[in-house]
Amino acid sequence: MAKMNEVRFTVTSICPADLAAEGDRIYRSHIDWMKATHHREGPKALLSYDVSKTPELSDPFDLASKPTGNTVFVLTEVYSTDTGVVDHFEQAKASWKDFPAWTAWVGKCKTTKVGYGKVFNSLW
Repeated sequence: MAKMNEVRFTVTSICPADLAAEGDRIYRSHIDWMKATHHREGPKALLSYDVSKTPELSDPFDLASKPTGNTVFVLTEVYSTDTGVVDHFEQAKASWKDFPAWTAWVGKCKTTKVGYGKVFNSLW
């Protein structure tokens, strides 16, 4: 199914080894909060949610390259419209108990945030 015009919220955080356990803890808290608070239908619908984690490689395009010792976390949330992303940000600030901890954690990592990426190419 094509995903045209859906909206992606993506955060990539590269953290040193001593911060990886905190990333695990925060994202365990996050998924529970997401399940309890997010819409599943309508313009605010959360269509997909996942967090991936992998060792950072010295050459990310060579899977046999040497690990750097850092860990890469990638959070991807997919919403039916931008209204869902706005709702997510409002709810996170108001009701996710670990929002301050997440903000502090991503501040210690090398982090890239894409708050609103509309899909313009999609195959399935």
